[in-house]
Amino acid sequence: MWHDNETTIDYLNFGVVADACASLLRRTGGAPISIGVSGGWGAGKSSLVQMIASRLKEADKPEGDVAKKNTYVVVTFNPWLYQDFESARSALLQIVGDEVLRLAEKNPDLQKKAKRLWQRINLLRLAQLGGEAAVTITTGIPVGSIGKAIGKVVGLMGSSDEGAEPDDDKEEGVELNSLGGLIKPGQPLSLPNEIHAFRDALEKLLDELKVTMVVFVDDLDRCLPKTAISTLESIRLLLFIKRTAFVIAADNEFIRGAVKVHFEGTGITSDIATNYFDKLIQVPLHVPRLGVNEAKAYLVLLLLQRATEDGQYLAEKFEAAKESISSRLRQSWKGETITAEFLYGLVSNDQELVDLMDLAQGLASLMFKSTAVSANPRLMKRFLNTVFLRSALAEPQGIKLDIPSLAKWHLLERCDENLANALAAMVNSENDGQVDILRSAEAAADEDAPLPALFTNEAFAREWLKLSPALGATDLRALLHLSRDTATRDFGDDNMTPESRELRDTLKLATSGHAELSALILKVGQVQAEIAMTKAWQSNASSRTWKAAKDVFMLIEVCKTFPDLGKKAASLLNQAPLKDIGPGVIPPLARQPWASEVLKSWQDFNEVQKATKNAINAAEKKRI
Repeated sequence: MWHDNETTIDYLNFGVVADACASLLRRTGGAPISIGVSGGWGAGKSSLVQMIASRLKEADKPEGDVAKKNTYVVVTFNPWLYQDFESARSALLQIVGDEVLRLAEKNPDLQKKAKRLWQRINLLRLAQLGGEAAVTITTGIPVGSIGKAIGKVVGLMGSSDEGAEPDDDKEEGVELNSLGGLIKPGQPLSLPNEIHAFRDALEKLLDELKVTMVVFVDDLDRCLPKTAISTLESIRLLLFIKRTAFVIAADNEFIRGAVKVHFEGTGITSDIATNYFDKLIQVPLHVPRLGVNEAKAYLVLLLLQRATEDGQYLAEKFEAAKESISSRLRQSWKGETITAEFLYGLVSNDQELVDLMDLAQGLASLMFKSTAVSANPRLMKRFLNTVFLRSALAEPQGIKLDIPSLAKWHLLERCDENLANALAAMVNSENDGQVDILRSAEAAADEDAPLPALFTNEAFAREWLKLSPALGATDLRALLHLSRDTATRDFGDDNMTPESRELRDTLKLATSGHAELSALILKVGQVQAEIAMTKAWQSNASSRTWKAAKDVFMLIEVCKTFPDLGKKAASLLNQAPLKDIGPGVIPPLARQPWASEVLKSWQDFNEVQKATKNAINAAEKKRI
C-alpha cells in the first residue's frame, strides 16, 4: 500500500521546481522573503515543501574535510496539529522561540538574550488574554489567580538578576518587579511597541547567530477558517525580519474562503480576500499541474515501486527507471513523451509488467480527463490502494483476478458510477455473470461504431471500453463481490419467491398475453414482479432482435398490472442497441405512457434507423 504522507522522493518531476525555490532562498543574502506554495487538495504541496527543505539541508552539508557552516535553520510548523484557535495563535511563536534557544545554548551571552526573547513571546501571548492578565501586565501587579500564574508562565524575576525566581508567597497587589524588566511598572503596555521590540530582538539574535531561519508552514488548508487566519496573523509578526524566510503551503481558494468567513458580515469582496493573502506572499509558486504524460509517469513509478517491493522488479532497475523517467519528463517540452516503447524497455518485455505498463497508459488518459480524478496525485494513489487491497482480499476467497481487471472496473466505479451500477444490475447467476450489452459495447468501441444508449458519457465510455482487458465475456460476479466497499451486490435469485421465479420463467417465453399470466403477475405483487421482469429481460438479452413486438412484450405486460413499474421498464428499454431497433417495436411501445420519453430520445440519435424514426413520428401523429 502507498501511504499518504509527504515525501522527498520525486515521482512528479517536482524536483526542478524545488531546486529553483531552494536556489531563490539561498540567493536572498539574508533579506527577508516569503514564498507561497499553492495547489489544490492532494496536488503534492507537502511533498514539494519537503523537497525544498531537503535541498536547503543538503546545501549546508560539509564538503570533504572542509566543515561548512550551517547557515540555514529549517523550522516546520503544522497548524493542523494546533486546531484549537487559541493554541494555533501562539504555537508558531513558541516553536520559533524554542529553536532560537536551542541555537544559542552554547553561547552564554546569546542564551541570555534568547531567554529574554522568550519572555517577550510569552508577554505577547498573555497580552491577548484580557481580564486579569491584561491588568497584571499593564500595572505590574498580580491581580487574581491568573495574575499570580503570569509570574510563573512568563518567568518573571524577583530581582534584576537572571537567576532569581519569583516569590510565590507575595500577596496580591505586590509589584512584580517590572515583569522581568520588560516593561516599567505602572505604565500602560503598548502592544505595538512590544511587537516592534520583539521583532528587533529576534532580528539581532539571528544576525549574531549568523543563521537564516526558514519556516515551512504546511497543511494550512486543512485547518478550520479561524485557525488558518490566526496562524496567518501570527506569521505577520515574523514576516520581513532580516534572516527569515517563510514558505507557506496552502490552497489559495481555501484561504480566500477562510478570509471571507473571518470577515463575515463586512461585505468583503473576493478581490479583497485575495489581496489579504497576497500581502503576505512575495513570491507565488503554484504546484505544477499534471498532464497525461506526468500522470502516466506517476502511475508507472507507483506500480514499479510495488513490483520492486514484491521482488518482481530489481531494485537497481527501479532506480534506473526513476532517473530515466525523470529525465524524459524534463525534456517533455521538446516532445519527449512517455511512450509505450519507452515503458516496455524499462521492464524488458516481462509480460506481467508489460500489462501493468499498458494499464498505466490507459488509466492515465482517463484519470486526466475525468473530473472525478483530474490526475490528482492523492486520488491516483488512493485508487491504486483500493485496487491492490481488493487483490489481497481475492486470494483468501478463492478468486483469481488480475490487477488490470480490478483497476478497469474500479475506474468505472470512480468515474461513471451510474454506468457501473447499471451494468452491475445485469449480473446474475443465470448468465454466469456475463453482461451481453457490455460485450456488444466493447465490440462497437473497437470498430468505432455507435454505442448502446446505456453508455451516455460516450467520450469516457468509448475509451474505457477499449482499455484492456475486455470484460464483456468475463464473469463479473467476482469483480462485484470484491467491490462491496462501494455497493451491496446480489447475483442470485435468493430474494425471489417460488411464484416470482415462475413468473420470470413464464415472461422469458411469453409472446402474447393471457389470463393466467395476468393472474400470476398480480399474485406475486409489485416488488417481486419488478424483480422477475428485470431478471427475464436480462436473461433474454442475447436472443432479443429488437425487430418485433414480442421483444418488448414482457415490459408492457407487467406494467399493465403495475403502472408504477413504468420507470423501471423505461430504464431497461434505454439499454437498447440503437442501430438494431426496428420499426416493429414502435407501435406497442407508443401506446405506453412510460415509454414516451424513451421514444423521443431515440429520434435524436443518428444511429437509429430512418424507418424506426418514421414509425415513431407516425405513432405520435396517430396518438394526437
